[in-house]
Amino acid sequence: MASVLLVEDNLLNRILVRDVLSLHGISVAEVETGMDAIEWVRRNPPPDLILMDIGLPGMDGIEAMKEIRSMEGFNSIPVVAITASAMVGDEERILSEGFDGYISKPINTEELVRVVKGLIGL
Repeated sequence: MASVLLVEDNLLNRILVRDVLSLHGISVAEVETGMDAIEWVRRNPPPDLILMDIGLPGMDGIEAMKEIRSMEGFNSIPVVAITASAMVGDEERILSEGFDGYISKPINTEELVRVVKGLIGL
């Protein structure tokens, strides 16, 4: 079974992503902050993909992604940004930070499934 680590501080967004991906046979581990994500990856085998909110409290999603990518075994894990920033140029800016994909909020469930499945090869 494919696995995703979801890093999202909004409970309703976590429920939506978990429920949608679960319907497609993808297991979802959930954490609320960038620091929680770093602790999670230190204690668990790498997931197939990480969905990372950009606007996290404390350590933002960009910082957390860079820290996780520096850890052994996690440098090639696809990381997809989830963000409410949907202005012209935001997607390019976020992808230039090193993310493998971009999903804007409010989350379009069809786009979510397409991006996740595409990056993990389902």
